[in-house]
Amino acid sequence: MTVAVVGASETTSLGVIPELSQMQLHADGARNALADAGLTFADIDGLATAGASPVELAHYLGVTPRWVDGTSVGGCSFLIHVRHAVAAIEAGYCETVLITHGESGRSRVGVGGFGGGGGASFASQFEVPFGPMGPTTLFGMGVLRFMKDYGLTHAQLASVAVAQREWAGMNPRAMYGAPITVDDVLSSRMVCYPFHLLECCLVTDGGGALILTKAERAKDFPTPPVYILGSGESVESGMISQMEDLTSSRNFKIAGRDAFASSGISHADVDHLMVYDAFAHLPLFGLADLGFMSREEVGPFVEEGNTRPGGKLPMNTNGGGLSYTHTGMYGMFALQESVRQVRGQAPAQVDGVNVSVCLGVGGMFAAGACIVFSNQMP
Repeated sequence: MTVAVVGASETTSLGVIPELSQMQLHADGARNALADAGLTFADIDGLATAGASPVELAHYLGVTPRWVDGTSVGGCSFLIHVRHAVAAIEAGYCETVLITHGESGRSRVGVGGFGGGGGASFASQFEVPFGPMGPTTLFGMGVLRFMKDYGLTHAQLASVAVAQREWAGMNPRAMYGAPITVDDVLSSRMVCYPFHLLECCLVTDGGGALILTKAERAKDFPTPPVYILGSGESVESGMISQMEDLTSSRNFKIAGRDAFASSGISHADVDHLMVYDAFAHLPLFGLADLGFMSREEVGPFVEEGNTRPGGKLPMNTNGGGLSYTHTGMYGMFALQESVRQVRGQAPAQVDGVNVSVCLGVGGMFAAGACIVFSNQMP
């Protein structure tokens, strides 16, 4: 059996949405995805979400699921939901799955806690006492080691933000679309060495939703089906100090390897790539850990313009978390752009996209997941 995405949409607005609570953002994205698929909530018998309680979400939406997934491991949770939904549909646990995301990351309206270890987490006990102040300080250690070991320069790191801003300039929904240069990035405020402001993600409100079902039903829907060819997932540690290698994500390698193997594709088959980019280094790590090139090659590859419009490997074509939107858990937006590109409906559409690979991270390399999409039924 093959599973397809038959409905996909983001919330009606992105950016600053103080008039909607976090739960209302879930509902807005869900309604839009249902409209895209020509379905109603009554058609849904599988539900997955992260950041919110799936119990409260099911009640709020009026859904009666036969299958539920509340996996919440950070921004890549929604990619993991896709993988789990495929398995559930293939196993006959449900037929039509709704995956939702809603996050009031900027306005903080109706934000509640669900899951997590709080002060009892390993990171709180064994890293926080030594003074890290959030993602920039934690991610920064690996970037500095990457620079030392593999020759990555500040200009090459800044080139990630420049390329993605160019894509964002073609997307009317992007929060920032004005062109920037490497000098602009390096002149922006230093947040935590080596990260400048323009190398750090946005903080926004928004969300989105996907609807998955059996591919054999695809003809019943008004939108072009997007088939899920393969997937992978893994977790490592909630403490960045305990990573096997600060310059490489074990999760990326495992998830990517399994996604490529299960889909049967090669790197040459990839027409489009989305790599979760809460900070500018993540696409560089992704390119290497997915096996597209060595760690020494990733900086020059982006600096030479290979991921920008017209480049060899179009990447983060919505503008990414650096310029498009980033609510806190960005994975849903990466998935949405992969689906749009494979459908041929993206604002900055790349010619001839048949295969899109989407790679996500959760936390500071704590989790990772990868999905391979195609418009060709396997």
